[in-house]
Amino acid sequence: MSTALVIIVTALISAGLGVLGTLLVRNVILKGKRDDILKNAQAEGEAIKKEKIFQAKEKFLQLKSEHEAYINDRNAQALQMENKLKQREISLNQQNSELGRKQKEVEAIRENLKGQMDIVAKKQEEYEKLRGKVIEKLEEVAGMTAADAKNQLVENMKAEARTEAMSYVNEVMDEARLNAAKEAKRIVINTIQRTAPETAIENAVTVFNIENDEIKGRIIGREGRNIRALEAATGVEIVVDDTPEAILLSSFDPVRREVARLALHQLVADGRIHPARIEEVVEKVSKQLDDEIMETGKRTCIDLGIHGLNVELVRLVGRMKYRSSYGQNLLQHAREVANICATMASELGLNTKAAKRAGLLHDIGKVCEEDPELPHALLGMKVAEKYKEKPDICNAIGAHHEEIEMTTLIAPLVLVADAISGARPGARREVIESYIKRLKDMEGIALSHPGVTKTYAIQAGRELRVIVGAESVTDQQCEELSTEIARKIQDEMTYPGQIKITVIRETRAVAFAK
Repeated sequence: MSTALVIIVTALISAGLGVLGTLLVRNVILKGKRDDILKNAQAEGEAIKKEKIFQAKEKFLQLKSEHEAYINDRNAQALQMENKLKQREISLNQQNSELGRKQKEVEAIRENLKGQMDIVAKKQEEYEKLRGKVIEKLEEVAGMTAADAKNQLVENMKAEARTEAMSYVNEVMDEARLNAAKEAKRIVINTIQRTAPETAIENAVTVFNIENDEIKGRIIGREGRNIRALEAATGVEIVVDDTPEAILLSSFDPVRREVARLALHQLVADGRIHPARIEEVVEKVSKQLDDEIMETGKRTCIDLGIHGLNVELVRLVGRMKYRSSYGQNLLQHAREVANICATMASELGLNTKAAKRAGLLHDIGKVCEEDPELPHALLGMKVAEKYKEKPDICNAIGAHHEEIEMTTLIAPLVLVADAISGARPGARREVIESYIKRLKDMEGIALSHPGVTKTYAIQAGRELRVIVGAESVTDQQCEELSTEIARKIQDEMTYPGQIKITVIRETRAVAFAK
């Protein structure tokens, strides 16, 4: 037992000594390797240190050379600026000396002029004295004062100038008529020939045709309730009389008449006619008509080649289809004016698109319901400005009845085209009372001038014959009188086209043989 323990202890000691020996050997080997590594690291560090020092020296030398080059360049620039400043200083000194010399010369000239002015003043004083003496001598010889002679000379010169001016005005007017009338006639005739308009057919009554008279009773309803409901819903007077197979729809508003006509057509076709159904159909037809108005406006703009128009302006253009002016359909009139404006603009070398746009929109004030108290031209201009139309278009709309000043070349084209469209034969139907009143007013304006004995409006108001007394009006005054009457008619009256004023002066010698 003890022997075994000794063996175990001995083995453990031997193993420990072996391990200890192994560690000592390993430490010796590792120490040798560590010394080698340290030596190699020190050698590499010295090499890197020497390389970095060498690179730093090279960089320093490079920066030093660049700095010296920069300093040399700045010194050269400074030297160049210094030379320029010296040259500028030399130039300024020379200019200063030159200015001083010229100033002395100016002073000498001023002194010389002062002396000459004194001499002139003395001569002027002597001249005034001599002139006064001469005038006194002339007054003694002529027997009148200088003021009287001057007034007489002025009156003679006025009369002579008036005669020459009137002669010159007549020559200029004759030449202007000869040249301008030819060109204007050519443009207007060419424009009218290239436009194919319709005649006036609109009125204030629409005829609704029916198949038989039995439908009239159904439209009237029990105790007239259907017809009352229809009139209340549409605002149109419905006349059911003895006219066979026809019902009259009367209203000054064509849109209302069209709503009533379409509503009656649907009610008769459907067969159900009672107040509730009438209100439903009228509301439905009104919406359909609004859509049709919008479609008409779009189609009109497309036909005329007008783009970029505001939606509200397109709707107003569509509403023109259901308006009329003296029996002339407003949309047809607007299209006609647009085409005439474009034709004349192309003949004159102006913007045809702008002219056509202004011609189409010139009467939108007639279909606008915003401010009915304004004239339709000014209202149309206001609406066009509201929807961002260009200033030249707005001015042409507002000035086509000369209610504002024309500021663009398109405005007179719209005025002329509107007159051409309204004045052509068959375009409009004028109320007989207003027609007679216009002729009387025209004759009254001519009769208000002194020397006029009789006046006659002939050719449907296109010409005014004025007869004057030979003893009170001279031949020269006849020309002045015709011009004055024409100007007064133009300022005070509204009329389509133009009016020719003819002044007639005649001398009659009467004798009786007994």
